[in-house]
Amino acid sequence: MTQIPILVTGGAGYVGSHACKALAAGGFLPVSIDNLVYGHEWAVKWGPLIKGDISDRAVLDHVFNTYKPVAVLHFAAYAYVGESVISPDKYYRNNVAGTIALLDAVRDHGCPNLVFSSTCATYGIPHSIPIQEDHAQKPINPYGQSKLMIEQILRDYEKAYGLGYAILRYFNAAGADADGEIGEDHDPETHLIPLTIQAALGQRPCIEIYGTDYPTHDGTAIRDYIHVTDLADVHVLALQHLIQGKGSLCLNVGTGSGHSVRDVINAVESASKREVPVRESARREGDPPVLVAEPDAAFKVLGWQPQHSDIHTIVDTAFRWHHR
Repeated sequence: MTQIPILVTGGAGYVGSHACKALAAGGFLPVSIDNLVYGHEWAVKWGPLIKGDISDRAVLDHVFNTYKPVAVLHFAAYAYVGESVISPDKYYRNNVAGTIALLDAVRDHGCPNLVFSSTCATYGIPHSIPIQEDHAQKPINPYGQSKLMIEQILRDYEKAYGLGYAILRYFNAAGADADGEIGEDHDPETHLIPLTIQAALGQRPCIEIYGTDYPTHDGTAIRDYIHVTDLADVHVLALQHLIQGKGSLCLNVGTGSGHSVRDVINAVESASKREVPVRESARREGDPPVLVAEPDAAFKVLGWQPQHSDIHTIVDTAFRWHHR
């Protein structure tokens, strides 16, 4: 059976590589384009890799002319919140201008559909929990602002050029492929679960808890963790929704329940059978007490249900990956 070609920007990255595996399982051929600034060549296992940047029109023309993808999954972006505050130019140039270059190629080559990797960072500090898709979007850093700008650009390209889009605002991607083929490997690493695992394995002195006086069950901040395999699956469902002509959409991707920093530490201690050294620090500016999605729209519209996103499955798969 002939595989249907799909262009995956950032296909060598964490979420992008898991999406490539899900695409291949669904009968698609993932064609990855990645500049390998943060991605890894070893993570591209289910289709070709074109080394290049989405801002390079010659590279994009080559990919479209050679593979003729019927849709795009767009993951390519810089995603370090703190860095975006220090170097906003880098984020607007790469994330926003790069996306415009990609969208122009998508338009010119007649590719009708795009699934966009957005983020709950577009909401900023939420005024209600769980967060619904119609919650006000007031990002508090250039990373979140760059993603919000792209959301508006997609709406404008649909109106002007007929581009179909699916905006997926995800919460905290975590975990690793259950088969151990791919997993999280960021440099620098900023995510709580791998940092906690590193502390358990003695690869860092401790895990730092920023804030122990939040109005939560144990005083530490709560986040909605979504297994990266579930996240990959929802991208394939959104892609199929667009290909079937069911219209553009904007959805939260989370579980609807949250886990605190201490919950994560406890889960890592359970998975590793080791005590995690902890250091308590003051809250970080801009960290909300709770970030939890209202994911019902994704459940109803796409028929999606997370299958791997209980905290112990997330941590167990992550621990096996980091302890391999």
